Amino acid sequence: MEVTGGGEYVVGCRLAIKTTFGEDIEGAVLAKQEGSSGPRQNLRFLKVNYVKDVMLLGQAEEQFELQNPYLDMTSLRNREEAAIRQAEAEAERFGVGVTQEAQDIFDALSKTLPVRWEKTAILVMNEVRVSHPYLPDDVIGGPPAANERVRKVLELERKRLHSRVNG
Repeated sequence: MEVTGGGEYVVGCRLAIKTTFGEDIEGAVLAKQEGSSGPRQNLRFLKVNYVKDVMLLGQAEEQFELQNPYLDMTSLRNREEAAIRQAEAEAERFGVGVTQEAQDIFDALSKTLPVRWEKTAILVMNEVRVSHPYLPDDVIGGPPAANERVRKVLELERKRLHSRVNG
């Protein structure tokens, strides 16, 4: 981690931080967590190993209640649970052991139809299965109308993806 501005960063000093993800964050150092009441403030926790660069901006202009800061633990737990649910839902959208083309087809189908991965097959509307190599002839199951709809959407999406790659 590269440190600009020198010295120790103490509670109340303002910092500009660049993360290893390229994100720029500005804020004040808060080091206490205990206490049960006080004014509401937005907090952001950052693991030190994600910090790439730090620059001391000076002392914070606003005064923080450092003797008795308030953390709404219920709200923090709710936000954490929501973030975990969202991360799990996003993780389910990524196929394991599939090609980039298969993932692109899944992503394209998911824009218009409910889809999920079932191993390396794409399950559409919980009843129509699209297996490798994900061609219209690889669509099986479900009622004939649903099967035909998936075939048409798949055919159009494959054409669109192919034209994007070759276009």
